[in-house]
Amino acid sequence: MLTETTPIEAFIDALPKVELHVHLVGSASVPTVLELARRHPDGPVPVDERELRAFYEFRDFPHFAEVYEAVSNLVRTPEDVGTLVLGTARDLAAQNARYVELTVTPYTHRRAGMPMPAITEALDHAAREARDRHGIRVAYIFDIPGEFGAEGARGTADHALGHPPEALVGFGLGGIEQCRPPHRDAFRDAFAAARAAGLRSVPHAGEMTGPETIWEAIEGLGAERIGHGFSCLEDPRLVAHLRETQLPLEVCPTSNLRTGQVADLASHPLPRMLEEGLFVTLNSDDPPMFDTTLTGEYRVAAEVFGLDRAGLASLARNAVHASSLDEEGRRAILADIDALA
Repeated sequence: MLTETTPIEAFIDALPKVELHVHLVGSASVPTVLELARRHPDGPVPVDERELRAFYEFRDFPHFAEVYEAVSNLVRTPEDVGTLVLGTARDLAAQNARYVELTVTPYTHRRAGMPMPAITEALDHAAREARDRHGIRVAYIFDIPGEFGAEGARGTADHALGHPPEALVGFGLGGIEQCRPPHRDAFRDAFAAARAAGLRSVPHAGEMTGPETIWEAIEGLGAERIGHGFSCLEDPRLVAHLRETQLPLEVCPTSNLRTGQVADLASHPLPRMLEEGLFVTLNSDDPPMFDTTLTGEYRVAAEVFGLDRAGLASLARNAVHASSLDEEGRRAILADIDALA
């Protein structure tokens, strides 16, 4: 039983968690990526562990996107997809995560030759196995790869509407934000169709561009959650809107450091976002690529940002409230957080 004198690290380990912002390919462990690279040695991904870790040293976000695409190109069969889902479930369950909304970019897997039904079947099977083996519930977000523009938007929407996994709950937009403006209408159309089908709008915005991208996510894409979103602080009107609406923001501090969006963790805007009364959740994004974990992000919040047990528990509750869990699932996790806190 934990007490007030229990070290903060033990409290974080025991804290029930929900992960809302983690990518399927970016969640692949180093051993898994090495296995895939050795299985498909025709690409640029190293087959040696030390070289792979060096491969994960990113100069900036475009370089990260290039590396991410190279790793994504190793995922060529439905078995590969299932392996990644189960690996993520295993790793998160070991951190006392109870639920994850896993972002999948199915369009890139289709370009690798996998048909829609095969991808969906692999995702369905893996979600069931994750719950049976690891006791964690897996839901999915289908993510448009922004660099593929209108083609990627239509392809992702077609898959989400025509061959959705049973646990599909959201529709997202990722990639390099500067690539979006020429394809704005195609993205809006895809999101409108997804929302009409009952999917939640959860695009990335305000990670590498300014507040205008967040406004477009809200007004053009009907965002119900924002991935990253920390550039909102540049626009007082936007901050006021986010505070009033309590639109959840999925913040990923170590990711922002590793892709060069902040100079160091100490200067990350998360503490100011909390001071402004914004609705913040804590997430890991692409944990092995950034040498972090969801637990590690909570430790950053404690050790770098100075959050106490109450502050950490509040972030954990925020993730539950911002999730697509049913009410029974939410109540169960919230009760466990309250019992610990």
